[in-house]
Amino acid sequence: MSGGGTALSSFTSLTDEARLALANLTDAATDLAVPSLRLGVTGLARAGKTVFITALVHNLIHGGRLPVFQAAAGGRLTRAHLQPQPDDAVPRFEYESHVAALVNDRVWPQSTRQVSELRLTIEFESAHYFTRKLGRGKLHLDLIDYPGEWLLDLPLLGKDFRTFSADAIRLARAQNRADLAQPYLDILASADPDAPENETDAQKLSASFKTYLAACRADTHALSMLPPGRFLMPGDLDGSPALTFAPLDLPSEAAPARSGSMRAMMERRYEAYKTHVIRPFFRDHFARLDRQIVLVDVLHALNAGPEALTDLETALGEVLKSFRPGRRSWLSSILTRRIDRILFAATKADHLHREDHDRLEAILTRLVARGIEHAQFKGADVDVLALAAVRATREATVKHRGEQLPAILGTPLPGERVNGEQYDGKTEIAMFPGDLPADPGALFEKDGPGFEPADRSLQFLRFRPPRLDTTAEGLTLSLPHVRLDRALDFLLGDRLA
Repeated sequence: MSGGGTALSSFTSLTDEARLALANLTDAATDLAVPSLRLGVTGLARAGKTVFITALVHNLIHGGRLPVFQAAAGGRLTRAHLQPQPDDAVPRFEYESHVAALVNDRVWPQSTRQVSELRLTIEFESAHYFTRKLGRGKLHLDLIDYPGEWLLDLPLLGKDFRTFSADAIRLARAQNRADLAQPYLDILASADPDAPENETDAQKLSASFKTYLAACRADTHALSMLPPGRFLMPGDLDGSPALTFAPLDLPSEAAPARSGSMRAMMERRYEAYKTHVIRPFFRDHFARLDRQIVLVDVLHALNAGPEALTDLETALGEVLKSFRPGRRSWLSSILTRRIDRILFAATKADHLHREDHDRLEAILTRLVARGIEHAQFKGADVDVLALAAVRATREATVKHRGEQLPAILGTPLPGERVNGEQYDGKTEIAMFPGDLPADPGALFEKDGPGFEPADRSLQFLRFRPPRLDTTAEGLTLSLPHVRLDRALDFLLGDRLA
C-alpha cells in the first residue's frame, strides 16, 4: 500500500471489516440480555490511564462522592461489582494490585504497557417511571486500557516504507530533534540501502533509532510523535524481526527494492509490523469501542516548552484521525461500530489551583481542536475538562511578600527536590504552582512569553497519593478526585437514565 493517506478505508481490508461485523453481531446478541458499553481509555505516556480506571472502579464500587454524576447523586445506583471479563485472550486489568498501591502503599501504580480489560457491572434504577416499574437496569461497562502510543501506529497502515522513512527522517532532522537523533543519523549516513542485507547492520541501525525515540520521550524534551509505538514498549515481541527495522534515507523516486538488499529487508519487516502488530490491535480492540476518553498530560508538555506542546498537538492530531466517530444507532452497532462520545481530559488538574482549571481546559481545547471539529462533524458528542482521577493535593491560601496567593498542599514523592532540598515522602509542603496564561496561543509561540512560573523547578514536583480517611466504623473512604463525576456523567449518564 503506498502513499501517505490516513483514511479509515486504508486501516482495514474487506476481510477485516467482515470479521468486525461478525464480532459486533456477536456482541449485539449478547447485549440482548444485559447491554454493554465498551469504553476505551487511552493517552500518551504518563497521562494517568491506569489511575483513571482504578479510581473510576473504586468510586463506583465503594459509593464515592460523585455529586455531578446524576445517577449517583439521585440515589439510583444500587450496586457496582466486578465480573470476569468476556475476552479470554486479553489480559485482565490488575485492579486489585493498583488499588493496593494507591491506598495501602500510597504509590502510583505501574503505567500501561499493553492492552488490558476489566468488566464492571452496574445495577441501577431507571430515571423514567414506566421503565423503573419493569425492574432494575443493568449495564456491563467494559473498560479497555491501551497505550496511546499504539494509536500513533495506525496512520502507518496508509503509508508504504518509503513514506514512513521520509516522515521519520524529516522529524529526526528537525531543529529540536537533530542533536538527539545524531547517533542514528550518523549510522544512517553510512548505510547503503542497496547493500546486501545484514542482520548485524539491521540491529545496529534499529537500536540507534530506538535510542533516539527514547531520548525524545525523556522528561526534558517530552516529545510525543514517536512511532512506531511498539519500539518503546515491545512486550513479548522484543527482539523479533518485526521490531528490528528502521527508516532508510531513500530517494523520492526509485525502482523497487532489489531482492536480498538491506532496503528489501527493512521493507519486509515494516510490512510485517503492520500485518502482525498494527492490524490486529485495530481490528480486535480499537475498532470495537463505543466511547473513548483521551487523557492528556498537558502540564508535562508545558514544562518542556513550546516545541513539546506543538509536538503534542501534532501527535494528538494523528491519533484522532484514527477514531471512528459517529452517531450511535442499532444498525451501526452491528455493522460498523462508531464512537459516539469522546471526552478529552487534561489530567493532574490537582497540580494547579482551581482558579486555573478553566485555562488548562482552554489549552487542551486548542491542542485537540482539529479532532473536536472532525468528531462533531461526524455526529459524535465531545467534551473537554480538567481532571484529576485521584486528587493528591489540597487547596489553600498562603501569604507571600504581603500578597495572598492560591496554593496547593501535598506530600512530594520520596527523592523529589525543590531548591536543593530533597523530600522524604513524609513531609507535606505548600507551593504556588504559577498562573497559566489567559491566551493559550502564547504557549505555542517559541519566542513568546509562554508559561513562566516564578519557580519552574516546582512544576516537575510529583506528589504521593493521598492518605485516605476512615469512618467511625473503620471503613476506608473512596479515592478523592477532581471532576471524575463529571467525566462519568458524560461517558455513562445517558446509558443509566
